[in-house]
Amino acid sequence: MLNIVMFLKEFKKETRHTRSSKLGKTHKYNRFQTFVLLRCDSCDTEFTRPRGSMDPKRLNNNYFHVCSNCDAKKFAQKKGVEKKQVWNLSASSTMPIGKL
Repeated sequence: MLNIVMFLKEFKKETRHTRSSKLGKTHKYNRFQTFVLLRCDSCDTEFTRPRGSMDPKRLNNNYFHVCSNCDAKKFAQKKGVEKKQVWNLSASSTMPIGKL
């Protein structure tokens, strides 16, 4: 069985900022943002998303991930048709379910 991994890794990105206080002094501070590296299920390109903008349940390979270049609604319709074809197979069919 072919194991395709769409959730690749999670990494942190540091950004540095300066702000000035009420008295006019400048202070430097750092912020960390966590990103997720994913592979698109539609076109197989790698893309990143901020982890905070995603539902934590979707951060695994049980869900489909689509990049911003692809049409997510068209991809969902295509997957729905594939699932419907599995349910329309007869019980005596010799075709493996994983082929669809």
